[in-house]
Amino acid sequence: MSKILIVDDEEMMLMMARRILSTKYEVITATTGEEAIELFEHERPDMVLSDLMMPEMDGYELHRILQEKSAEPVPIMFMSADDSEETESKGFEVGAEDYIRKPLKPDVLLRRVGIIIEHLDKVRGLETAASTDQLTKLLNKSAAQREIGEMLKNSTGALLMIDLDSFKLVNDIYGHAAGDKILIAFAELIRKIIRENDLAGRMGGDEFIAFLQNVYDEKILINKAKFLNEQILIAAKNILGNDMQIPLGVSIGAVFVPDARNTFQKLYEKADSALYEVKQNGKHGISVFNEKNYGAEKSSTVEGISQMRMILGERNVEAGAYFVDFETFKKFYQLLSRMVDNYNKGLVLMQFTLTTENFAEEFKEVLINSLRKSDCVTQSGKKFLALLMEATELESDSVKNRIFSRLKNFNAHEIIFEREKIS
Repeated sequence: MSKILIVDDEEMMLMMARRILSTKYEVITATTGEEAIELFEHERPDMVLSDLMMPEMDGYELHRILQEKSAEPVPIMFMSADDSEETESKGFEVGAEDYIRKPLKPDVLLRRVGIIIEHLDKVRGLETAASTDQLTKLLNKSAAQREIGEMLKNSTGALLMIDLDSFKLVNDIYGHAAGDKILIAFAELIRKIIRENDLAGRMGGDEFIAFLQNVYDEKILINKAKFLNEQILIAAKNILGNDMQIPLGVSIGAVFVPDARNTFQKLYEKADSALYEVKQNGKHGISVFNEKNYGAEKSSTVEGISQMRMILGERNVEAGAYFVDFETFKKFYQLLSRMVDNYNKGLVLMQFTLTTENFAEEFKEVLINSLRKSDCVTQSGKKFLALLMEATELESDSVKNRIFSRLKNFNAHEIIFEREKIS
């Protein structure tokens, strides 16, 4: 509902105008220019209906002061008992939207105010469309630069450059329609990490920006990065299917803004430099710009290790064994064999050789889901290898029996099983 400020020193006229307009609008009233200015700053009405001839401050002066205090034009409509054309002309010259004579006629007042409000709604709708990214409904590039730039003049906090890693693969594999759905879902996730008084926009493609007011704690930013990295995979699988294997993730470059009166471009360049640092060190994480040592070797701070753990760590851990390619499996085997030699840990290597590849995919699923998250599985042609951590030969027998009991569509004799304890 639109809000209208009525200003008139005559109590009876004020009451009448209020009674007429309150049937369709939210109405606030003032009896002096000073009171009107205070209410305007606090309430921010959509338009002002003001008497022209008031003691101490007339309508012209009130309009001038309100206009000085507002970054946007102040829609005002004058009302007066003076029926001279000069008074009406002067009102339009100073920028009034309309002029109405007293005594007020309810239908005429409602109609004229309605025209002004309708025009304002259209203008604001066009302004919103012009500043909004049509796909994500976040601020577009020019509006984000403008509005964040204005906010930086008076606010402090953290400026974030946010990049959606590996997004191009979505368009290449699933098509641009699917890519658009991912971008829309990602924009919703960005909305979840900002508050009502923060700003976020799309700079183009898979690049986004956000300004978080009064945020100075790196751990807060790390948690937000972790949330985005976890949730974008969940959202992508909901959209593209659970078999989606694209390594989607989020890289964030951040810069803290400890003082107001900063220029957008300088801060943008610092955040962009921090983003480049993330991209060069594995993606899927966050880097905060540091004026003193940026570009130099980073010290192993608690925050730095937290960031690296987020980059190295497995996201959205699924049930079952950890499946890797054969070369990676070899490295795991070599490392774990060293651990056995040095720490006497139990490690069992199991090999399943299929006589045919017809049921390889089904066997792979059964094998993975029959093992623990700490176990590791790989495939090399018809052979499947599994490393059981902290296991004995007897325990590996139980694992083998569990696997064979779950094989329903083929006979156990179609699989050659071998096992060896690594010691």
